Amino acid sequence: MRVLIAGAGIGGLAAAAALLRHGIDVEVYEQAKELNEVGAGVQLAANGTRVLYALGVGEELKALSCEAQGKEIRHWKTGETWKLFDLGPVSIERYGFPYFTVYRPDLLGVLVDAVRRLKPDAIRLGARCTGFKQDHDQVTLELDGGKAKGDVLIGADGVHSRIRQALFGADKPGFTGVIAWRGIVPMERLPPHMARRVGSNWVGPGGHIVHYPLRAGRLMNFVGALERADWRVESWSARGTREEITADFRGWHEDIQAFVAQIETPYKWALMVRAPLPRWSVGRVTLLGDAAHSMLPFLAQGAIMAIEDGYVLARALAKYDAATALQRYEAARLERTTRTVEGSAANIRRFHNPALADPEEGRKFIDREWASQRISDRYEWLFRYDATTVEI
Repeated sequence: MRVLIAGAGIGGLAAAAALLRHGIDVEVYEQAKELNEVGAGVQLAANGTRVLYALGVGEELKALSCEAQGKEIRHWKTGETWKLFDLGPVSIERYGFPYFTVYRPDLLGVLVDAVRRLKPDAIRLGARCTGFKQDHDQVTLELDGGKAKGDVLIGADGVHSRIRQALFGADKPGFTGVIAWRGIVPMERLPPHMARRVGSNWVGPGGHIVHYPLRAGRLMNFVGALERADWRVESWSARGTREEITADFRGWHEDIQAFVAQIETPYKWALMVRAPLPRWSVGRVTLLGDAAHSMLPFLAQGAIMAIEDGYVLARALAKYDAATALQRYEAARLERTTRTVEGSAANIRRFHNPALADPEEGRKFIDREWASQRISDRYEWLFRYDATTVEI
């Protein structure tokens, strides 16, 4: 069997590595001329690191990451802190694998190396996909200036997926009314008390901020979401200005003011939602990751869902004929990813609640919404999932 993958992002490369480890030939086609991931962070809970260890890259990634010791909730104005849950050794004891916070370029680099160790010429750069054709026997991926033939085509080409549009038509994303800012700051530029191996989630009326350390604590990642209706560009590469991000978070706690003041190049993007697809596959063609189930970044599971997709799909293709494998893969993944999409969207109301405007009402709201049982309900089913053994 030969599998063609459109897109060499995190999901496409995880799928390629998993397929090659299962003895299946892979060719990955990426339109970019070089592999560069955006300079941002990603959180990898145990359900994601479990797969990365199965791919043989866990220890390599650990050396480039921070092993988070816990997560906390903080009040946007007062800075008061509530423990969300412990991680570090607790993550390993409870779920069997660690919780990493990772610089996205480092994660991409580890996956690229893993694929190339298994097949040095698997990744074809500067190969823009323009469409595909399929019949009963094979699928042909059409490229600028050429074609590629295989038994299966995986659309891992992101939120604006050409493969998805060819399968199911143009989508109609809805604007959430929220924009997100992101930036990276060297840790030494921040107040010393902020240099902790903890993920912090500041919640406030109409906005929230997440920050966590990267690269063994040398960097701090910033993501700030704010309700604004005047920016609707769904792109991670759109630059904002320091004056604009400062104005957006004026009035927040002094730690946030210190953080925002050190972001040299802030980027902003509009957060869009898409209804979960009822199916991902047609014939010999399927989707994974953001192409199949784009989600808001409010459960820290988007990249992990793509990694899980890739591993489950590889297991299915190693076990069944192509058509059956795609059906089994979709059946195994659809409910879980839909629930994750919906859970991510639900966190807007939780993270941005108007009750947080008043410190006393905010305390009551946080005590209620982040009570231990509610935390367990929201996260245990995510972290305990095992893509390496789930039934397909």
